[in-house]
Amino acid sequence: MTMTLTSSALQPFGTTIFAEMSALATAHQAINLGQGFPDFEGPESIKEAAIEALRHGSNQYARSQGHGPLVEAVSRKVERHYGIRRDPYTEVGVYSGATEALAAAVFGLVERGDEVVVFEPVYDSYLPLLSLVGAAPKVASLRWPDFAMDREAVSALFSDKTKLLLLNTPHNPTGKVFSREDLLFLADLCERHGVYVVCDEVYEHLTFGCEHVPMATLPGFEDRVLTISSTGKTFSMTGWKIGYAHGSAKLIAAAQSAHQFLTFATATPLQQAMASALDLPASFYATFRAEYADRRSALLTALEQAGLPTWSPQGTYFVLSHIGHLGFASDRAFARYLTQEIGVACIPVSPFYPSGRREDGELARFAFCKELRTIQAAAERLKTLASGVTA
Repeated sequence: MTMTLTSSALQPFGTTIFAEMSALATAHQAINLGQGFPDFEGPESIKEAAIEALRHGSNQYARSQGHGPLVEAVSRKVERHYGIRRDPYTEVGVYSGATEALAAAVFGLVERGDEVVVFEPVYDSYLPLLSLVGAAPKVASLRWPDFAMDREAVSALFSDKTKLLLLNTPHNPTGKVFSREDLLFLADLCERHGVYVVCDEVYEHLTFGCEHVPMATLPGFEDRVLTISSTGKTFSMTGWKIGYAHGSAKLIAAAQSAHQFLTFATATPLQQAMASALDLPASFYATFRAEYADRRSALLTALEQAGLPTWSPQGTYFVLSHIGHLGFASDRAFARYLTQEIGVACIPVSPFYPSGRREDGELARFAFCKELRTIQAAAERLKTLASGVTA
């Protein structure tokens, strides 16, 4: 009998769907609209700043909680964009990507037996992290076609055992942006039950025709929310893995208690470079959003021409399509077919729905963090779907 050495807390989750589909895309030379990484470079000025840091001695351990220039830049950025004042040395933390920030937050804040409210489709790292600490996820559903929040169902999940709300807005993979009214409703629940919030806002600067409201800006919530963001997403340098968080000193200290034993410190020259990136002018963000709006339109058009119903995302760089009418046994089967036979990779969404309802296995996620010519090339291949497929 073959025995596994993998922790029992992680065995149910297997290999992440992103790694699985990217490997399949590489094997079949497919256009990868699955995993969310750009196929273009970030600003040259940021790369030059990293080169300068490498050449001029920023090559030893940084301060564990965050390199001085970067935490100061985060503090300035948060105040400039949202009017939130954070002490850079006690209320800001830097991590090896937003994923490590999430891990540090969960490990530092959550006890075995605590309950944590999450929304499905659940981003793939959340449930494994909760499993590792022995916490119980309480799952609220966002469902096709509009991914609206069922307030009655959400209210029923909160109890005296609830420790944390783990919220993602703008939401991956749906593209939903939680409205101010949604957030005020959740804030009221958290206030009544003494619940803290970890808010994953890595797509904060990618919204289309709607407002991103940081939960930390709600009245009385500045010190109840740990907000996580990602320079990799904002500056198109996902491989650098520079994430950060801001919140009350107590929340940052809790995350730091875990971070010091996870990675201790993040790459110093890359932190130095991202400090300069966060001071880029408002024009950068306007251009960033406009370019992504064009990519979004191109992908929506491509999917519609392929006969795939879509929900126009309010934020992020992902589009969900409904593929139930194509007759595949599962969304995984569709994703494999699309990659192997059509030459376009996507991500099946069922792994993000732990409740496992049939209709949630009929969605596919496509990424538009790609050059327009990449999306156009994928569009040509996807057109074959409109004339029928062999399921």
